[in-house]
Amino acid sequence: MRRRVLVATVSALAVAVIMLGVPLAIAAMQIVREDALRDLDLRAGLAARALDARYQSGETVTEANVASYVSTRQGSPSYIYVRLPDGTELTAGERPSPSYTQSESTESGIVVLAYMSRWDVFWEAARLVALVVVSGVVAIMAGVAMGTWQANRLSAPLVYLAASAEQLGSGQVRPRLEKTGIEEIDLVAEELSRSADRMAARLATERQFAADASHQLRTPLTALSMRLEEISVLSDQPEVREEAEKSLEQVERLVGVVDELLGRSRRALGSGTELVQLDEVFEQQRAEWGPAFLNAGRRLVVVSTDATVFATPGGLAQVLATLIENSLKHGGGTTRVTARDSGPNHAVVIEVRDEGEGVPEDLAGRIFEREVTSGKGTGLGLALARDLVTADGGRLELAQRAPATFAVFLQGVPTMVEIEEIVPHGRRVRPRRRG
Repeated sequence: MRRRVLVATVSALAVAVIMLGVPLAIAAMQIVREDALRDLDLRAGLAARALDARYQSGETVTEANVASYVSTRQGSPSYIYVRLPDGTELTAGERPSPSYTQSESTESGIVVLAYMSRWDVFWEAARLVALVVVSGVVAIMAGVAMGTWQANRLSAPLVYLAASAEQLGSGQVRPRLEKTGIEEIDLVAEELSRSADRMAARLATERQFAADASHQLRTPLTALSMRLEEISVLSDQPEVREEAEKSLEQVERLVGVVDELLGRSRRALGSGTELVQLDEVFEQQRAEWGPAFLNAGRRLVVVSTDATVFATPGGLAQVLATLIENSLKHGGGTTRVTARDSGPNHAVVIEVRDEGEGVPEDLAGRIFEREVTSGKGTGLGLALARDLVTADGGRLELAQRAPATFAVFLQGVPTMVEIEEIVPHGRRVRPRRRG
């Protein structure tokens, strides 16, 4: 939007300058020429009358008298030719080429021709044209400055709204939306505030339901587990104890399913998503996995970055740890961890790549499925990592099969927005140590 507003302003101003400047420059040149010819005609007439008066009074007309009407000043004749009634010809100055010429004749028969250099007139007109061009350039520069200010005034509130909407979608508290003075943007901000209230109420209701469901389900399941354990211990019949143990296993499995479903529900609500400085998470992973790579005779290169993303701090650290550990076990050579911008939507992609043989072709399409492994692991790490990234609103992909390159896409923050002004409660990630 900023670029479009600026281009529209500059285009309109350029058209206006061209439409006005070109005719003005042509008119200025014409006016300068006409003024020069008029002035030359007046000076030729003045010289003719003065010489005629001298001639009629009986005085001798000499070249010195003629030279007094020649000057190098702007607008003055640079050459004069005089022919007296007796045929005498007198000249003064140097005849220019090319030139403008004006002639005057008197009743006594004196003829005066006055010459002016065309180049003098041209340079005088050129100075006026240059003044018009400079004025046009100044007008365009002023328009660019005004267009930039207006574009920033219009786009900054929209970027703020986009960041606030991202904050709202990540499960944060209601964003602070201030009046901008632009009616349409303020209407969108008010609607976003109302949506935030409705979403906050809905999230609160769902979280309360998750807590109530957890309590209501855990209590009878715990009581049932205790009862089955009691039956298994007190019963003397092997068949009863066997059935009780099988039932107890089913109850424990049901408890695990309930825990997993409630955990997914909490993560889907975005309750733990916040602004995370990637460089701190990178430094944590460098300190945690660097020694392990050295012991394996390999290198771990973690490139510093100033990017900030919306994510769950612990979840993002676990995802990176899973990818780095996967590279340590299954990859080879140097493992490199980098972050860069991805696309125009302020997304940030984190890449973990190594120099090994890569993912087998038969596993590449199912690498994130549970229990899919090359035989050196359980097959749960990448599946869990993908679930954690998805819960934060991002995605985890195998960007390249050989050498293996995993890419984590997360929502970033626009660079033109001050992070602390948009999300003042964003906190830094404290490094965790391995147990």
